Amino acid sequence: MKRLKNVLGTSLIAVAILSGCQAESGSSEGQEEQAQVEEGVEATIELTKNEGAEEIAEKDITVEEGTVLLEAMEENFDLETQDGFITGIEGVSAEEGEQMAWIYTINGEEAMVGAGEYEIEEDDEIRFDFQAWE
Repeated sequence: MKRLKNVLGTSLIAVAILSGCQAESGSSEGQEEQAQVEEGVEATIELTKNEGAEEIAEKDITVEEGTVLLEAMEENFDLETQDGFITGIEGVSAEEGEQMAWIYTINGEEAMVGAGEYEIEEDDEIRFDFQAWE
């Protein structure tokens, strides 16, 4: 009987130790993932209206290398999309029949691809402007 108690006690201690090691392992993996994001690509996204006349929001973001702009926007802003196009950001969208759209620039240059294709690069300054189009 005494031997059974010793075996049971030793087993419980071993399980507790292994559980503690497993919890530490999981938390260090989480820290490694966080470190990878912290070491990722940093950029600034600014939301404006009428060619910059009104500022809506500005956010500094850090994303993994290779992240496309559309993914980053979905993770950081309230976004509405239709057929792969951004139609609304933070509740700002065109009214029925209104010729307004979200146009974006990268480092002051007009974007040549859609937000679903552009991979964010280090220190990008991205501006989405809600403006009239013709």
